[in-house]
Amino acid sequence: MKYVHGYDPRENIRLQDQASTLVQLLHSDTIYPAGSKVLEAGCGVGAQTITLAKNSPHASFTSVDISENSIREAMGKIKEAGFSNVSFQQGDIFKLPFEPESFDHLFICFVLEHLAQPVEAINCLKDLLKVGGTITVIEGDHGSTYFYPDSEAAHKAIQCQVELQRRAGGDANIGRELYPILKKAGFSSIQVSPRMVYVDSSKPRLVEGFTKNTFTAMIEGVRESSIESGLINGESFDEGIKGLYRTTEDDGVFCYTFFKAVSTKE
Repeated sequence: MKYVHGYDPRENIRLQDQASTLVQLLHSDTIYPAGSKVLEAGCGVGAQTITLAKNSPHASFTSVDISENSIREAMGKIKEAGFSNVSFQQGDIFKLPFEPESFDHLFICFVLEHLAQPVEAINCLKDLLKVGGTITVIEGDHGSTYFYPDSEAAHKAIQCQVELQRRAGGDANIGRELYPILKKAGFSSIQVSPRMVYVDSSKPRLVEGFTKNTFTAMIEGVRESSIESGLINGESFDEGIKGLYRTTEDDGVFCYTFFKAVSTKE
């Protein structure tokens, strides 16, 4: 699995900005009972882990990631935040060293978009979930992006990121696929809810935290890769970024939709 956004410090900051900005939208209803054991598959730098630990202080979390550096970063964040209900382990989610039905709940956030075989990943994790336990999956969908003033150049820059992720084996538009993915993996009673981020100048925190520091920063981060891959020239890409920043002005609007799926193993 290749992480198209990279692992540099700037990307770590972007992930933290994204998580802190979207806590209420994505995680207000992510709460686990006291005493439950939860597996967070693909925890990355711990951006979501802090919210999980805070929302469910009496649940026990095992957070895993394939990147040793990300695990180290996540451990530092959790220690700094003062939480003691999380343990970390490096591992590949396709072959984790846990016994079947070891966990009461599964949590997967912004992971499937990077996988060439998302259904197979869910199947591997499903074996670790107890009957009656829940799975929660959250993904974005770049195809849901629209804004004012509209900009063809901005759409082309966004499409560069989508194409790079496709070439790396992932899918930046996977949010809309959560229902069929979980259904193919044998889950039933699947509930999917769209979570739209709507941003205008009356929401300065979202202008900074999401439009600028999360979404536009993500697209800016693939500039060199996009040019080197022949997807776009530098001038056109920069024009696209300019169009995205234009949406953060007083008359600008930016919209993006995440999708959250919850199901129970029967």
